[in-house]
Amino acid sequence: MSLNQTPLSDFPFDAYQVGGAVRDGLLGLPIKDRDWVVVGATESALIDAGFRSIGADFPVFLHPETKEEYALARTEAKTGPGYHGFAVRFDPSVTLEEDLSRRDLTVNAMALDSTGDIIDPFGGQRDLKKGLLRHVSDAFKEDPLRVLRVARFHARFAQLGFSVAKETIQLMAQLVDSGELDHLTQERVWLETRKALETDTPSYYFKTLDQCGALAVIFPELAALKGKHQPEKYHPEGDAWIHTLLVIDQAAHISDDIPARFAALCHDLGKGQTPEHTLPHHRGHDVVGVPIAEALCDRLKVSNIFRSIALSTVRYHMLSHHTPKLKAKTIIKILKGINAFRNETAFERFLIACQADMQGRGEASPDTCPEIEILRQCRQACLEISVQTLQQQGLRGEKLGQAIHKARIRAISAIIKRSNQ
Repeated sequence: MSLNQTPLSDFPFDAYQVGGAVRDGLLGLPIKDRDWVVVGATESALIDAGFRSIGADFPVFLHPETKEEYALARTEAKTGPGYHGFAVRFDPSVTLEEDLSRRDLTVNAMALDSTGDIIDPFGGQRDLKKGLLRHVSDAFKEDPLRVLRVARFHARFAQLGFSVAKETIQLMAQLVDSGELDHLTQERVWLETRKALETDTPSYYFKTLDQCGALAVIFPELAALKGKHQPEKYHPEGDAWIHTLLVIDQAAHISDDIPARFAALCHDLGKGQTPEHTLPHHRGHDVVGVPIAEALCDRLKVSNIFRSIALSTVRYHMLSHHTPKLKAKTIIKILKGINAFRNETAFERFLIACQADMQGRGEASPDTCPEIEILRQCRQACLEISVQTLQQQGLRGEKLGQAIHKARIRAISAIIKRSNQ
């Protein structure tokens, strides 16, 4: 492996490439960012060498040429609850191994020196070969954020056959039982969750959280889906929880659009509130799910882009399943409800989430979803209606709106008729 750095031979300290760049390099994966640890240096030494300080909580600097991040080697000691409750020590006496020992997983606790040699005091290379995500030490359970990080790494590397070590799951469960997760900020929960949604198999993030007991604490709306049976005719894959896991992975397969994936995650939240005596049927879960999704979005403080598509999908996804049987006015209701006439991106995100819902049924998933194409045709037909022509006929205001609505009804009715022939 190569450091790919600007030579530091003129600087009176040692720098090592660490963390994800080393891990991904050994796995043969693309390296996006390179992080460095500096040993035997002080803050003033780096500043004198031309580095620019950017760290708020501990000394982190930008290299004067590459602009990559260099942090002083440091140790951490638990002093209070949460992931901020640490006393940090950084001085020239802190060794590389001490710095690596504070990291979460062995695969993230390796370093690369200036000659290209790997420094691996905790068996990271061995665990990479085994496909194992394993904690470095029992200090793992001092930081609740690591529960989310391990789950995210599992989502990222699941396709490579990685699993989480049983003993690491046990430490994660201890963190959950200790109440430490209550000290996580919702902004950080969302940041890790969004990163998980960016992976090819986001379901493993939520599976891992469930495995250690964290799902019920962090995402009670999702945990409520467990055991909520569905009609076997339409959902042979099992309960609403299993279905949701399949749907978010299918959404990731269909598109790299993250708001659409989040909408897929939220689409059946209403099923978690279905009374037991009505199962396996979930009538009205699309309406029931809206305030649940609203509360989730509010708690995570997601942007309006994520919020709007999630709520639209929760409310209208069920209608999309029955497009060929719907009346034209109902389809117009869907299109208006998701702002399809003004926002093509929102419309396409809705279609992605709905297609994932239709195909998130395991081996019984349909290869094609004609309902999706019909909706797309209906929208296009409505957009092709010439408002200018109607205006030239002297129509204005309310009468113009009525004429546009009637034209849309005719256009959509024709499409529905053709699709049923």
